[in-house]
Amino acid sequence: MTAATMQVSEKDFQKAQEQLKLLKKDPGNETKLKLYALFKQATEGPCNAPKPGMLDFVKKAKWDAWNSLGSLSKDDARQKYAELVSSLVSAESASQKKEASPEEGRHDGYETLIVTTKNNITKIMFNRPDRKNAINHQMYREIIKALQEAGKNDSTIAVITGNGDYYSSGNDLNNFTNVKPGEMEKMAKDGAVLLKEFVGQFIDFPKPLIAVVNGPAIGICVTVLGLCDLVYASDRATFHSPFSQLGQSPEGCSSYLFPKIMGLAKASEMLLFNKKLTAAEACAQGLVTEVFPDSSFQKEVWARLEAYASLPKNSLAVSKQLLRSMEKEKLHAVNSRECEVLTERWLSDECANAIVSFFQKKSKL
Repeated sequence: MTAATMQVSEKDFQKAQEQLKLLKKDPGNETKLKLYALFKQATEGPCNAPKPGMLDFVKKAKWDAWNSLGSLSKDDARQKYAELVSSLVSAESASQKKEASPEEGRHDGYETLIVTTKNNITKIMFNRPDRKNAINHQMYREIIKALQEAGKNDSTIAVITGNGDYYSSGNDLNNFTNVKPGEMEKMAKDGAVLLKEFVGQFIDFPKPLIAVVNGPAIGICVTVLGLCDLVYASDRATFHSPFSQLGQSPEGCSSYLFPKIMGLAKASEMLLFNKKLTAAEACAQGLVTEVFPDSSFQKEVWARLEAYASLPKNSLAVSKQLLRSMEKEKLHAVNSRECEVLTERWLSDECANAIVSFFQKKSKL
């Protein structure tokens, strides 16, 4: 490269670093790892740091990202870094323009959800499509808030769905990996308190609550389906609760409700042995109310939901309370016990080793 070209490249690189600081939205861990790796490659060249231990998740992820760039030159790394930052800036700018003309009936105060009320329906949409709608701590709190608001507002029914290809990939495993040494016990106890409140909102929700499962569903977002009044699914949806694979245990009252819904043997396949169900299988076993072709899913389901929302609101609410009242005390007791067991699991070596093994397999894919 000529000196002039190198100077331009360095200038772009410096400008990109300044632009990155101005981004308002977190680009996600995967993108942050790419930026970290390209920055290190651009400033230091190929990876020259010793490989961290397997239990140091964050440093290991950073090292893997940097090492994966191989012998990429500093100039090329600077160029790729600048291009990646430019794409993030453009995407955020487009997003801000879209938000400048908000959707009709949109509720303010949410970053991980899109919450709207229209035609007597409050729609709570998971909105982390770049993370497959994985649920982090902020999203847990926002879902709790959205359910509280939906339970009190003038809507007749509430609907939960996902934005993008996934309904939700369940717990964001960064909830577990971004924990400093010595803080595991606090993380486990705080996590159990948050989970108990989250599931409690589903148990106590006063109106008809309907899940519209637009794609794959994993973990906690599968288990709380048993607390919904109806579950409509696209034929491309799948249902997976890989608790034992991650050294954990069931939640969302699934240890009690799933055997009641699908029978003990089928529930054991899911909750003990990690069986992933197709939408058709989940429907046959009673977890899903009805399955629709993906091509007509949204049109058919929302036409039906709008018809439901035109029914007398108080009649629906009173009828739901009659259907659920006998079980509420039992469900709260189950929720408390499941959270106690999960706290123990999160603090166990077996759970830590299972999560390490999961990340090792994922990094090899």
